[in-house]
Amino acid sequence: MNIKSFTKFYHTFLLVAGVIYATDSQAQVSGDIRLNQVGFYPKGQKLAVVVGEKNQLFEIKEVSSGKTVLKGKLSEPRSNQHSGKISRFADFTVIQKRGKYIVEIPGLGKSASFEIKEKVHRDVAEAALKGFYYQRASIDLPEKFAGKWARPAGHPDNKVLIHASAVSEGRPENTSISSAKGWYDAGDYNKYVVNSGITMGTLLSLYEDFPSYFENFNVNIPESNNSVPDLLDEVIWNLRWMLTMQDPADGGVYHKLTNPRFDGMILPGAAKNPRYIVQKNTVATLDFVAVMAQSSRIFRGFENKFPGLADSCMTASVKAWEWAKKNPAILYNQDELNKKFDPDIVTGAYGDRDASDEWVWASAELYASTGKAEYMKDIPFKIIEPMALPTWSQVRTVGYYTLIRFSEALKLEAPFSKQLKTNVVSYADELLKDLEQQPYHTVMGKNAKDYSWGSSSVAANQGIALLYAYKITADQKYVQAALGNLDYILGRNATGFCLLTGFGSKRVMHPHHRPSIADGIVDPVPGLLSGGPNPGQQDKCTTYTSKFADESFTDDDCSYASNEIAINWNAPLVYLATALEAIMEKKQ
Repeated sequence: MNIKSFTKFYHTFLLVAGVIYATDSQAQVSGDIRLNQVGFYPKGQKLAVVVGEKNQLFEIKEVSSGKTVLKGKLSEPRSNQHSGKISRFADFTVIQKRGKYIVEIPGLGKSASFEIKEKVHRDVAEAALKGFYYQRASIDLPEKFAGKWARPAGHPDNKVLIHASAVSEGRPENTSISSAKGWYDAGDYNKYVVNSGITMGTLLSLYEDFPSYFENFNVNIPESNNSVPDLLDEVIWNLRWMLTMQDPADGGVYHKLTNPRFDGMILPGAAKNPRYIVQKNTVATLDFVAVMAQSSRIFRGFENKFPGLADSCMTASVKAWEWAKKNPAILYNQDELNKKFDPDIVTGAYGDRDASDEWVWASAELYASTGKAEYMKDIPFKIIEPMALPTWSQVRTVGYYTLIRFSEALKLEAPFSKQLKTNVVSYADELLKDLEQQPYHTVMGKNAKDYSWGSSSVAANQGIALLYAYKITADQKYVQAALGNLDYILGRNATGFCLLTGFGSKRVMHPHHRPSIADGIVDPVPGLLSGGPNPGQQDKCTTYTSKFADESFTDDDCSYASNEIAINWNAPLVYLATALEAIMEKKQ
Protein backbone atom coordinates (compact mmCIF):
# COMPACT_ATOMS: atom_id res chain seq x y z
CA MET A 1 0.00 0.00 0.00
CA ASN A 2 1.58 3.36 -1.02
CA ILE A 3 1.47 6.44 1.21
CA LYS A 4 -1.46 8.01 -0.62
CA SER A 5 -3.54 4.84 -0.41
CA PHE A 6 -2.67 4.42 3.27
CA THR A 7 -3.58 8.02 4.02
CA LYS A 8 -6.92 7.56 2.30
CA PHE A 9 -7.59 4.38 4.29
CA TYR A 10 -6.61 5.98 7.59
CA HIS A 11 -8.61 9.14 6.90
CA THR A 12 -11.68 7.04 6.09
CA PHE A 13 -11.18 5.00 9.26
CA LEU A 14 -11.08 8.12 11.38
CA LEU A 15 -14.27 9.45 9.81
CA VAL A 16 -16.11 6.18 10.28
CA ALA A 17 -14.89 6.03 13.86
CA GLY A 18 -16.33 9.49 14.46
CA VAL A 19 -12.96 11.12 15.10
CA ILE A 20 -11.80 14.14 13.16
CA TYR A 21 -8.14 14.97 13.04
CA ALA A 22 -7.36 18.68 13.28
CA THR A 23 -4.44 19.88 11.19
CA ASP A 24 -3.53 22.73 13.54
CA SER A 25 -2.01 20.47 16.23
CA GLN A 26 -5.12 20.04 18.35
CA ALA A 27 -5.55 16.39 19.27
CA GLN A 28 -9.22 15.81 18.60
CA VAL A 29 -12.29 17.92 17.96
CA SER A 30 -15.98 17.13 18.09
CA GLY A 31 -17.54 16.37 14.74
CA ASP A 32 -20.87 17.66 16.07
CA ILE A 33 -19.68 21.27 16.12
CA ARG A 34 -20.01 22.70 12.61
CA LEU A 35 -18.65 26.11 11.65
CA ASN A 36 -16.63 28.00 9.08
CA GLN A 37 -13.27 26.32 9.59
CA VAL A 38 -11.33 29.27 8.16
CA GLY A 39 -12.71 32.06 10.30
CA PHE A 40 -14.75 35.21 10.62
CA TYR A 41 -14.58 38.95 10.04
CA PRO A 42 -14.37 41.08 13.20
CA LYS A 43 -17.61 42.84 12.26
CA GLY A 44 -19.27 39.85 10.61
CA GLN A 45 -21.81 37.39 11.99
CA LYS A 46 -20.24 34.42 13.78
CA LEU A 47 -22.23 31.21 14.21
CA ALA A 48 -21.46 27.59 15.04
CA VAL A 49 -24.01 24.79 14.75
CA VAL A 50 -24.13 22.06 17.39
CA VAL A 51 -25.82 18.84 16.33
CA GLY A 52 -27.99 17.31 19.04
CA GLU A 53 -30.55 18.67 21.48
CA LYS A 54 -29.07 17.88 24.89
CA ASN A 55 -26.44 20.62 25.07
CA GLN A 56 -27.53 24.10 26.04
CA LEU A 57 -24.40 26.12 26.85
CA PHE A 58 -21.28 27.14 24.96
CA GLU A 59 -17.99 28.90 25.64
CA ILE A 60 -15.58 30.70 23.35
CA LYS A 61 -11.95 30.29 24.38
CA GLU A 62 -8.83 32.04 23.24
CA VAL A 63 -6.35 29.47 21.92
CA SER A 64 -3.18 31.21 23.08
CA SER A 65 -4.22 31.61 26.72
CA GLY A 66 -7.01 29.09 27.13
CA LYS A 67 -9.02 31.92 28.62
CA THR A 68 -12.82 31.87 28.25
CA VAL A 69 -13.83 35.12 26.56
CA LEU A 70 -17.55 34.44 26.21
CA LYS A 71 -20.13 32.18 27.80
CA GLY A 72 -23.53 31.84 26.23
CA LYS A 73 -26.64 29.81 25.76
CA LEU A 74 -27.31 27.86 22.58
CA SER A 75 -30.36 28.72 20.52
CA GLU A 76 -33.64 26.92 20.76
CA PRO A 77 -33.54 23.56 18.93
CA ARG A 78 -34.21 23.38 15.23
CA SER A 79 -35.32 20.30 13.31
CA ASN A 80 -33.62 19.37 10.05
CA GLN A 81 -36.19 18.99 7.27
CA HIS A 82 -33.97 16.48 5.42
CA SER A 83 -32.85 14.16 8.23
CA GLY A 84 -35.03 15.04 11.22
CA LYS A 85 -31.90 15.64 13.28
CA ILE A 86 -31.94 18.37 15.91
CA SER A 87 -29.42 21.19 16.06
CA ARG A 88 -28.81 24.38 17.99
CA PHE A 89 -26.40 27.18 17.24
CA ALA A 90 -23.99 29.35 19.17
CA ASP A 91 -23.93 33.04 18.26
CA PHE A 92 -20.67 34.75 19.19
CA THR A 93 -20.94 37.74 16.86
CA VAL A 94 -20.12 40.07 19.75
CA ILE A 95 -16.48 38.96 19.73
CA GLN A 96 -14.53 41.32 17.51
CA LYS A 97 -11.02 41.04 18.94
CA ARG A 98 -8.56 39.63 16.42
CA GLY A 99 -7.20 36.25 17.41
CA LYS A 100 -7.48 32.49 17.30
CA TYR A 101 -10.36 30.81 19.12
CA ILE A 102 -12.29 27.60 19.71
CA VAL A 103 -15.90 26.86 20.54
CA GLU A 104 -16.30 24.53 23.51
CA ILE A 105 -19.52 22.74 24.44
CA PRO A 106 -19.43 21.42 28.04
CA GLY A 107 -19.94 17.67 27.99
CA LEU A 108 -19.45 17.40 24.20
CA GLY A 109 -16.06 18.72 23.20
CA LYS A 110 -14.52 21.56 21.28
CA SER A 111 -14.25 22.79 17.73
CA ALA A 112 -11.11 23.07 15.71
CA SER A 113 -9.56 26.51 16.02
CA PHE A 114 -10.55 29.38 13.78
CA GLU A 115 -9.44 32.97 13.32
CA ILE A 116 -11.16 36.31 13.69
CA LYS A 117 -9.38 38.89 11.56
CA GLU A 118 -9.69 41.27 8.66
CA LYS A 119 -9.33 39.75 5.19
CA VAL A 120 -10.09 36.35 6.71
CA HIS A 121 -11.24 34.94 3.36
CA ARG A 122 -8.54 36.51 1.22
CA ASP A 123 -6.59 33.23 1.07
CA VAL A 124 -9.77 31.39 0.09
CA ALA A 125 -10.46 33.83 -2.74
CA GLU A 126 -6.89 33.68 -4.01
CA ALA A 127 -6.70 29.89 -3.82
CA ALA A 128 -9.99 29.45 -5.67
CA LEU A 129 -8.71 31.63 -8.49
CA LYS A 130 -5.33 29.87 -8.46
CA GLY A 131 -7.29 26.63 -8.89
CA PHE A 132 -7.82 27.60 -12.51
CA TYR A 133 -4.07 27.78 -13.06
CA TYR A 134 -3.79 24.14 -11.97
CA GLN A 135 -6.45 23.29 -14.58
CA ARG A 136 -4.48 24.77 -17.49
CA ALA A 137 -3.96 22.59 -20.53
CA SER A 138 -1.01 22.72 -22.95
CA ILE A 139 1.58 24.12 -20.55
CA ASP A 140 4.11 22.98 -17.96
CA LEU A 141 3.26 23.88 -14.38
CA PRO A 142 6.70 24.55 -12.85
CA GLU A 143 7.43 24.40 -9.14
CA LYS A 144 7.87 28.18 -8.99
CA PHE A 145 4.14 28.59 -9.55
CA ALA A 146 2.65 25.17 -8.80
CA GLY A 147 4.69 24.20 -5.74
CA LYS A 148 4.66 20.48 -5.02
CA TRP A 149 1.89 20.02 -7.62
CA ALA A 150 4.26 20.90 -10.46
CA ARG A 151 3.75 18.74 -13.55
CA PRO A 152 4.76 18.53 -17.20
CA ALA A 153 2.48 19.90 -19.88
CA GLY A 154 -0.33 17.76 -21.13
CA HIS A 155 -2.53 17.91 -24.20
CA PRO A 156 -0.74 20.32 -26.54
CA ASP A 157 -3.90 20.11 -28.67
CA ASN A 158 -2.03 21.29 -31.74
CA LYS A 159 -3.28 18.38 -33.84
CA VAL A 160 -6.96 18.00 -32.98
CA LEU A 161 -9.17 16.12 -35.44
CA ILE A 162 -12.43 17.31 -36.94
CA HIS A 163 -15.05 14.77 -35.88
CA ALA A 164 -17.49 13.53 -38.51
CA SER A 165 -20.24 15.53 -36.78
CA ALA A 166 -18.27 18.76 -37.23
CA VAL A 167 -17.48 18.51 -40.94
CA SER A 168 -17.87 21.72 -42.92
CA GLU A 169 -16.61 23.24 -46.15
CA GLY A 170 -12.85 23.46 -45.90
CA ARG A 171 -12.75 21.16 -42.87
CA PRO A 172 -13.43 17.56 -43.93
CA GLU A 173 -13.44 14.68 -41.48
CA ASN A 174 -10.12 14.12 -39.65
CA THR A 175 -8.73 17.48 -40.70
CA SER A 176 -6.15 18.49 -38.11
CA ILE A 177 -6.43 21.90 -36.43
CA SER A 178 -4.74 23.58 -33.49
CA SER A 179 -6.88 24.32 -30.44
CA ALA A 180 -4.39 24.78 -27.60
CA LYS A 181 -4.66 26.29 -24.12
CA GLY A 182 -7.90 26.45 -22.16
CA TRP A 183 -8.83 24.84 -18.85
CA TYR A 184 -9.55 21.20 -18.18
CA ASP A 185 -13.24 21.21 -17.44
CA ALA A 186 -13.44 19.18 -14.25
CA GLY A 187 -11.91 15.96 -13.00
CA ASP A 188 -11.37 15.00 -16.64
CA TYR A 189 -9.16 16.45 -19.38
CA ASN A 190 -11.70 17.64 -21.93
CA LYS A 191 -12.67 21.21 -22.80
CA TYR A 192 -16.28 22.24 -23.28
CA VAL A 193 -17.52 25.56 -24.70
CA VAL A 194 -20.87 25.47 -22.90
CA ASN A 195 -19.34 25.04 -19.46
CA SER A 196 -16.61 27.52 -20.27
CA GLY A 197 -19.39 29.97 -21.10
CA ILE A 198 -20.95 30.25 -17.64
CA THR A 199 -17.48 30.03 -16.05
CA MET A 200 -16.04 32.89 -18.07
CA GLY A 201 -19.19 34.97 -17.66
CA THR A 202 -19.00 34.63 -13.88
CA LEU A 203 -15.32 35.58 -13.66
CA LEU A 204 -15.63 38.47 -16.11
CA SER A 205 -18.66 39.78 -14.22
CA LEU A 206 -16.66 39.67 -10.99
CA TYR A 207 -14.08 41.92 -12.59
CA GLU A 208 -16.72 44.33 -13.90
CA ASP A 209 -18.41 44.51 -10.49
CA PHE A 210 -15.21 45.03 -8.47
CA PRO A 211 -12.50 46.22 -10.88
CA SER A 212 -10.43 48.23 -8.41
CA TYR A 213 -10.16 45.29 -6.02
CA PHE A 214 -8.04 43.39 -8.53
CA GLU A 215 -5.35 46.05 -8.74
CA ASN A 216 -3.59 44.19 -5.93
CA PHE A 217 -4.70 40.57 -6.21
CA ASN A 218 -1.64 38.49 -7.00
CA VAL A 219 -1.98 34.69 -7.04
CA ASN A 220 1.51 33.80 -8.31
CA ILE A 221 0.90 32.72 -11.89
CA PRO A 222 3.42 33.18 -14.72
CA GLU A 223 1.72 36.38 -15.86
CA SER A 224 1.67 38.03 -12.42
CA ASN A 225 3.09 41.56 -12.19
CA ASN A 226 2.48 42.32 -15.89
CA SER A 227 0.22 45.31 -15.10
CA VAL A 228 -2.85 43.21 -15.87
CA PRO A 229 -5.00 41.82 -13.03
CA ASP A 230 -4.26 38.14 -12.43
CA LEU A 231 -7.96 37.41 -12.75
CA LEU A 232 -7.90 38.65 -16.34
CA ASP A 233 -4.59 36.98 -17.11
CA GLU A 234 -6.11 33.67 -16.06
CA VAL A 235 -9.28 34.32 -18.05
CA ILE A 236 -7.22 35.01 -21.16
CA TRP A 237 -5.74 31.50 -21.03
CA ASN A 238 -9.20 30.10 -21.63
CA LEU A 239 -10.28 32.93 -23.93
CA ARG A 240 -7.48 32.14 -26.39
CA TRP A 241 -8.69 28.55 -26.56
CA MET A 242 -12.32 29.52 -27.02
CA LEU A 243 -11.41 31.66 -30.02
CA THR A 244 -10.03 28.54 -31.74
CA MET A 245 -13.41 26.82 -31.34
CA GLN A 246 -15.07 29.04 -33.91
CA ASP A 247 -15.26 27.82 -37.51
CA PRO A 248 -13.54 30.65 -39.40
CA ALA A 249 -15.58 29.90 -42.50
CA ASP A 250 -19.07 30.55 -41.13
CA GLY A 251 -18.77 31.74 -37.52
CA GLY A 252 -20.44 28.72 -35.88
CA VAL A 253 -18.88 27.38 -32.69
CA TYR A 254 -18.04 23.77 -31.88
CA HIS A 255 -19.47 22.13 -28.79
CA LYS A 256 -16.33 20.65 -27.29
CA LEU A 257 -12.77 19.40 -27.70
CA THR A 258 -12.65 15.88 -26.32
CA ASN A 259 -11.39 12.34 -26.31
CA PRO A 260 -13.99 9.85 -27.50
CA ARG A 261 -13.84 8.40 -23.96
CA PHE A 262 -12.52 9.70 -20.67
CA ASP A 263 -8.84 9.20 -19.93
CA GLY A 264 -7.90 6.87 -17.11
CA MET A 265 -6.62 8.14 -13.77
CA ILE A 266 -3.37 9.44 -15.21
CA LEU A 267 -1.53 12.76 -15.28
CA PRO A 268 -2.12 15.07 -18.26
CA GLY A 269 1.32 14.42 -19.71
CA ALA A 270 0.61 10.67 -19.88
CA ALA A 271 -2.59 11.11 -21.90
CA LYS A 272 -1.98 10.35 -25.58
CA ASN A 273 -5.40 9.49 -27.00
CA PRO A 274 -6.58 11.30 -30.14
CA ARG A 275 -8.82 14.29 -29.52
CA TYR A 276 -11.69 15.62 -31.57
CA ILE A 277 -13.59 18.81 -32.26
CA VAL A 278 -17.31 17.97 -32.11
CA GLN A 279 -20.45 19.43 -33.73
CA LYS A 280 -21.35 23.10 -34.00
CA ASN A 281 -24.61 24.05 -32.32
CA THR A 282 -26.72 27.02 -31.28
CA VAL A 283 -26.23 26.86 -27.51
CA ALA A 284 -22.42 26.69 -27.66
CA THR A 285 -22.40 29.46 -30.26
CA LEU A 286 -24.55 31.80 -28.16
CA ASP A 287 -22.46 31.16 -25.04
CA PHE A 288 -19.46 32.09 -27.16
CA VAL A 289 -21.23 35.25 -28.37
CA ALA A 290 -21.78 36.37 -24.78
CA VAL A 291 -18.24 35.65 -23.60
CA MET A 292 -16.63 37.35 -26.57
CA ALA A 293 -18.82 40.45 -26.31
CA GLN A 294 -18.08 40.80 -22.60
CA SER A 295 -14.36 40.14 -23.17
CA SER A 296 -14.25 42.80 -25.87
CA ARG A 297 -15.79 45.31 -23.46
CA ILE A 298 -13.25 44.55 -20.73
CA PHE A 299 -10.09 44.17 -22.79
CA ARG A 300 -10.76 47.44 -24.60
CA GLY A 301 -9.23 48.93 -21.47
CA PHE A 302 -6.04 46.88 -21.93
CA GLU A 303 -5.38 47.63 -25.60
CA ASN A 304 -1.75 48.51 -24.89
CA LYS A 305 -1.18 45.10 -23.31
CA PHE A 306 -3.22 43.04 -25.76
CA PRO A 307 -3.30 44.94 -29.05
CA GLY A 308 -6.25 43.96 -31.22
CA LEU A 309 -7.71 41.47 -28.73
CA ALA A 310 -10.84 43.51 -28.02
CA ASP A 311 -11.52 43.93 -31.74
CA SER A 312 -10.92 40.24 -32.39
CA CYS A 313 -13.37 39.29 -29.66
CA MET A 314 -16.07 41.61 -30.98
CA THR A 315 -15.59 40.40 -34.54
CA ALA A 316 -15.86 36.80 -33.36
CA SER A 317 -18.94 37.61 -31.29
CA VAL A 318 -20.83 39.30 -34.12
CA LYS A 319 -19.92 36.57 -36.59
CA ALA A 320 -21.15 33.89 -34.16
CA TRP A 321 -24.37 35.86 -33.56
CA GLU A 322 -25.02 35.92 -37.29
CA TRP A 323 -24.49 32.16 -37.48
CA ALA A 324 -26.91 31.60 -34.60
CA LYS A 325 -29.52 33.78 -36.29
CA LYS A 326 -29.30 31.54 -39.35
CA ASN A 327 -29.22 28.36 -37.22
CA PRO A 328 -31.45 29.09 -34.20
CA ALA A 329 -32.38 25.53 -33.25
CA ILE A 330 -29.38 23.23 -33.69
CA LEU A 331 -29.08 21.47 -30.32
CA TYR A 332 -26.45 19.02 -29.12
CA ASN A 333 -27.84 15.53 -28.58
CA GLN A 334 -24.96 13.15 -27.94
CA ASP A 335 -27.03 9.97 -28.18
CA GLU A 336 -28.37 10.95 -31.58
CA LEU A 337 -24.95 12.08 -32.70
CA ASN A 338 -23.48 8.68 -31.86
CA LYS A 339 -26.12 6.93 -33.97
CA LYS A 340 -24.90 8.83 -37.02
CA PHE A 341 -21.18 9.34 -36.59
CA ASP A 342 -18.02 7.55 -35.50
CA PRO A 343 -16.18 7.40 -33.26
CA ASP A 344 -18.80 7.49 -30.51
CA ILE A 345 -18.34 10.35 -28.05
CA VAL A 346 -19.20 9.41 -24.46
CA THR A 347 -17.60 12.24 -22.45
CA GLY A 348 -19.59 15.00 -20.73
CA ALA A 349 -22.58 15.83 -22.93
CA TYR A 350 -23.60 19.28 -21.67
CA GLY A 351 -26.70 18.81 -23.80
CA ASP A 352 -29.12 21.72 -23.43
CA ARG A 353 -32.58 21.32 -24.95
CA ASP A 354 -33.54 25.01 -24.71
CA ALA A 355 -31.55 27.91 -26.14
CA SER A 356 -33.93 30.69 -25.09
CA ASP A 357 -31.81 31.67 -22.09
CA GLU A 358 -28.62 31.72 -24.16
CA TRP A 359 -30.32 34.18 -26.54
CA VAL A 360 -31.01 36.46 -23.57
CA TRP A 361 -27.45 36.36 -22.30
CA ALA A 362 -25.87 36.80 -25.73
CA SER A 363 -28.12 39.72 -26.63
CA ALA A 364 -27.52 41.42 -23.28
CA GLU A 365 -23.73 41.25 -23.64
CA LEU A 366 -23.78 42.50 -27.22
CA TYR A 367 -26.10 45.34 -26.28
CA ALA A 368 -23.95 46.29 -23.29
CA SER A 369 -20.82 46.28 -25.45
CA THR A 370 -22.17 48.04 -28.54
CA GLY A 371 -25.16 50.07 -27.35
CA LYS A 372 -27.08 48.75 -30.34
CA ALA A 373 -30.67 48.02 -29.27
CA GLU A 374 -31.17 45.84 -32.35
CA TYR A 375 -29.55 42.98 -30.44
CA MET A 376 -32.43 43.05 -27.95
CA LYS A 377 -35.15 42.81 -30.58
CA ASP A 378 -37.42 39.75 -30.42
CA ILE A 379 -35.49 38.21 -27.52
CA PRO A 380 -37.57 36.30 -24.89
CA PHE A 381 -36.45 38.07 -21.71
CA LYS A 382 -39.29 36.68 -19.54
CA ILE A 383 -38.57 39.23 -16.82
CA ILE A 384 -41.93 38.73 -15.13
CA GLU A 385 -41.13 35.08 -14.47
CA PRO A 386 -39.28 34.07 -11.28
CA MET A 387 -35.52 34.38 -11.52
CA ALA A 388 -33.61 31.18 -12.28
CA LEU A 389 -30.30 30.60 -10.52
CA PRO A 390 -27.44 30.53 -13.06
CA THR A 391 -25.94 27.21 -14.07
CA TRP A 392 -24.39 25.93 -17.30
CA SER A 393 -27.79 25.15 -18.81
CA GLN A 394 -29.56 28.27 -17.53
CA VAL A 395 -27.77 31.57 -18.16
CA ARG A 396 -30.67 34.01 -18.51
CA THR A 397 -29.93 35.63 -15.15
CA VAL A 398 -26.30 36.26 -16.13
CA GLY A 399 -27.78 38.49 -18.83
CA TYR A 400 -30.00 40.16 -16.23
CA TYR A 401 -26.96 40.89 -14.07
CA THR A 402 -25.23 42.58 -17.00
CA LEU A 403 -28.23 44.74 -17.87
CA ILE A 404 -28.60 45.77 -14.22
CA ARG A 405 -24.89 46.62 -14.08
CA PHE A 406 -25.18 48.92 -17.09
CA SER A 407 -28.80 50.04 -16.73
CA GLU A 408 -27.89 53.70 -16.35
CA ALA A 409 -25.22 53.75 -19.05
CA LEU A 410 -27.56 52.00 -21.48
CA LYS A 411 -30.50 54.20 -20.42
CA LEU A 412 -32.78 51.20 -20.17
CA GLU A 413 -36.47 52.00 -20.10
CA ALA A 414 -37.50 52.54 -16.48
CA PRO A 415 -40.17 49.80 -16.30
CA PHE A 416 -37.80 47.23 -17.84
CA SER A 417 -34.91 48.16 -15.56
CA LYS A 418 -37.16 48.18 -12.49
CA GLN A 419 -38.56 44.74 -13.30
CA LEU A 420 -35.06 43.29 -13.75
CA LYS A 421 -34.07 44.55 -10.31
CA THR A 422 -37.36 43.45 -8.76
CA ASN A 423 -36.77 39.99 -10.19
CA VAL A 424 -33.40 39.67 -8.44
CA VAL A 425 -34.54 41.16 -5.13
CA SER A 426 -37.65 38.97 -5.07
CA TYR A 427 -35.48 35.90 -5.57
CA ALA A 428 -33.17 37.00 -2.75
CA ASP A 429 -36.13 37.65 -0.44
CA GLU A 430 -37.47 34.18 -1.14
CA LEU A 431 -34.08 32.78 -0.15
CA LEU A 432 -34.26 34.68 3.14
CA LYS A 433 -37.76 33.46 3.93
CA ASP A 434 -37.80 31.20 7.00
CA LEU A 435 -34.04 31.56 7.50
CA GLU A 436 -34.66 31.66 11.26
CA GLN A 437 -35.96 28.10 11.08
CA GLN A 438 -33.13 26.53 9.10
CA PRO A 439 -31.00 23.98 10.99
CA TYR A 440 -27.70 25.47 9.79
CA HIS A 441 -29.01 29.04 9.58
CA THR A 442 -28.14 29.25 5.88
CA VAL A 443 -30.32 29.94 2.88
CA MET A 444 -28.53 27.04 1.24
CA GLY A 445 -30.34 23.77 1.81
CA LYS A 446 -33.77 25.13 2.57
CA ASN A 447 -35.11 22.97 -0.23
CA ALA A 448 -33.94 19.45 -1.14
CA LYS A 449 -33.55 20.61 -4.75
CA ASP A 450 -30.56 22.70 -3.61
CA TYR A 451 -28.68 19.42 -3.34
CA SER A 452 -28.33 18.84 -7.05
CA TRP A 453 -25.18 17.75 -8.83
CA GLY A 454 -22.60 20.38 -7.88
CA SER A 455 -24.62 21.62 -4.90
CA SER A 456 -21.65 23.61 -3.59
CA SER A 457 -22.02 25.87 -6.62
CA VAL A 458 -25.70 26.31 -5.80
CA ALA A 459 -24.60 27.78 -2.46
CA ALA A 460 -22.08 30.03 -4.20
CA ASN A 461 -24.51 31.20 -6.88
CA GLN A 462 -27.17 31.89 -4.26
CA GLY A 463 -24.56 34.03 -2.53
CA ILE A 464 -23.94 35.97 -5.73
CA ALA A 465 -27.68 36.60 -6.17
CA LEU A 466 -27.82 37.90 -2.61
CA LEU A 467 -24.93 40.27 -3.30
CA TYR A 468 -26.69 41.64 -6.39
CA ALA A 469 -29.73 42.26 -4.19
CA TYR A 470 -27.41 44.12 -1.83
CA LYS A 471 -26.09 46.27 -4.68
CA ILE A 472 -29.64 47.13 -5.67
CA THR A 473 -30.98 47.85 -2.18
CA ALA A 474 -27.90 48.53 0.02
CA ASP A 475 -29.56 46.31 2.65
CA GLN A 476 -26.94 44.55 4.77
CA LYS A 477 -29.18 41.53 5.40
CA TYR A 478 -28.26 40.23 1.96
CA VAL A 479 -24.52 40.47 2.68
CA GLN A 480 -25.02 38.60 5.93
CA ALA A 481 -26.93 35.81 4.18
CA ALA A 482 -24.29 35.60 1.43
CA LEU A 483 -21.63 35.28 4.12
CA GLY A 484 -23.72 32.49 5.63
CA ASN A 485 -23.47 30.56 2.37
CA LEU A 486 -19.71 31.00 2.36
CA ASP A 487 -19.75 29.66 5.92
CA TYR A 488 -21.71 26.69 4.53
CA ILE A 489 -19.03 25.95 1.92
CA LEU A 490 -16.25 26.26 4.49
CA GLY A 491 -17.77 23.91 7.06
CA ARG A 492 -21.12 24.99 8.49
CA ASN A 493 -23.00 22.20 6.80
CA ALA A 494 -24.40 18.76 7.51
CA THR A 495 -21.32 16.93 6.19
CA GLY A 496 -18.94 18.80 8.50
CA PHE A 497 -16.48 19.15 5.61
CA CYS A 498 -14.81 22.31 4.42
CA LEU A 499 -15.52 21.73 0.74
CA LEU A 500 -12.57 23.67 -0.71
CA THR A 501 -9.39 21.61 -1.08
CA GLY A 502 -6.47 22.83 0.98
CA PHE A 503 -8.59 24.45 3.67
CA GLY A 504 -10.25 23.48 6.92
CA SER A 505 -9.71 21.06 9.79
CA LYS A 506 -11.98 18.47 8.21
CA ARG A 507 -10.93 18.87 4.62
CA VAL A 508 -11.59 17.18 1.31
CA MET A 509 -8.61 14.91 0.62
CA HIS A 510 -9.76 12.63 -2.20
CA PRO A 511 -11.59 14.58 -4.91
CA HIS A 512 -12.55 12.95 -8.20
CA HIS A 513 -9.78 14.82 -10.01
CA ARG A 514 -7.29 12.99 -12.18
CA PRO A 515 -4.16 15.02 -11.33
CA SER A 516 -4.85 14.74 -7.60
CA ILE A 517 -5.33 10.99 -7.92
CA ALA A 518 -2.35 10.31 -10.19
CA ASP A 519 0.36 12.61 -8.86
CA GLY A 520 1.35 10.49 -5.84
CA ILE A 521 1.07 13.51 -3.53
CA VAL A 522 -1.01 13.06 -0.39
CA ASP A 523 -2.60 16.49 -0.50
CA PRO A 524 -4.95 17.15 -3.42
CA VAL A 525 -4.42 20.10 -5.72
CA PRO A 526 -5.54 23.10 -3.63
CA GLY A 527 -8.23 25.67 -4.33
CA LEU A 528 -10.74 23.32 -5.95
CA LEU A 529 -14.38 23.28 -4.83
CA SER A 530 -15.83 19.83 -4.28
CA GLY A 531 -19.27 19.29 -5.79
CA GLY A 532 -20.88 18.62 -2.42
CA PRO A 533 -23.92 16.60 -1.27
CA ASN A 534 -25.87 14.89 -4.04
CA PRO A 535 -28.57 12.42 -2.99
CA GLY A 536 -28.66 11.00 -6.53
CA GLN A 537 -25.39 9.15 -5.77
CA GLN A 538 -25.12 8.35 -9.50
CA ASP A 539 -21.55 7.08 -9.14
CA LYS A 540 -22.68 4.07 -7.02
CA CYS A 541 -19.74 4.53 -4.66
CA THR A 542 -19.97 2.28 -1.63
CA THR A 543 -18.53 4.75 0.89
CA TYR A 544 -21.54 7.04 1.30
CA THR A 545 -22.66 6.98 4.94
CA SER A 546 -26.02 8.69 4.46
CA LYS A 547 -28.82 9.10 1.95
CA PHE A 548 -30.19 12.27 3.53
CA ALA A 549 -30.01 15.06 0.96
CA ASP A 550 -27.73 17.35 2.97
CA GLU A 551 -25.40 14.53 4.10
CA SER A 552 -25.15 12.62 0.82
CA PHE A 553 -21.42 13.12 0.32
CA THR A 554 -18.34 10.95 0.40
CA ASP A 555 -14.73 12.09 0.33
CA ASP A 556 -13.76 9.34 -2.08
CA ASP A 557 -12.19 9.76 -5.51
CA CYS A 558 -14.70 7.30 -6.95
CA SER A 559 -17.43 9.87 -6.28
CA TYR A 560 -17.90 11.94 -9.39
CA ALA A 561 -21.45 12.62 -8.19
CA SER A 562 -20.51 14.32 -4.91
CA ASN A 563 -16.75 14.91 -4.91
CA GLU A 564 -15.67 15.94 -8.40
CA ILE A 565 -14.46 19.46 -9.11
CA ALA A 566 -15.47 21.66 -12.06
CA ILE A 567 -14.58 25.09 -13.40
CA ASN A 568 -18.21 26.24 -13.35
CA TRP A 569 -18.33 25.43 -9.62
CA ASN A 570 -15.06 27.16 -8.81
CA ALA A 571 -16.00 30.37 -10.61
CA PRO A 572 -18.94 31.36 -8.38
CA LEU A 573 -16.82 30.59 -5.31
CA VAL A 574 -14.15 32.96 -6.64
CA TYR A 575 -16.89 35.57 -7.11
CA LEU A 576 -18.50 35.04 -3.70
CA ALA A 577 -15.32 34.98 -1.62
CA THR A 578 -13.71 37.89 -3.47
CA ALA A 579 -16.83 40.05 -3.50
CA LEU A 580 -17.31 39.53 0.23
CA GLU A 581 -13.67 40.46 0.83
CA ALA A 582 -14.17 43.66 -1.18
CA ILE A 583 -17.40 44.53 0.64
CA MET A 584 -16.20 43.66 4.14
CA GLU A 585 -12.94 45.53 3.61
CA LYS A 586 -14.94 48.75 3.55
CA LYS A 587 -16.53 47.88 6.90
CA GLN A 588 -13.38 47.18 8.88
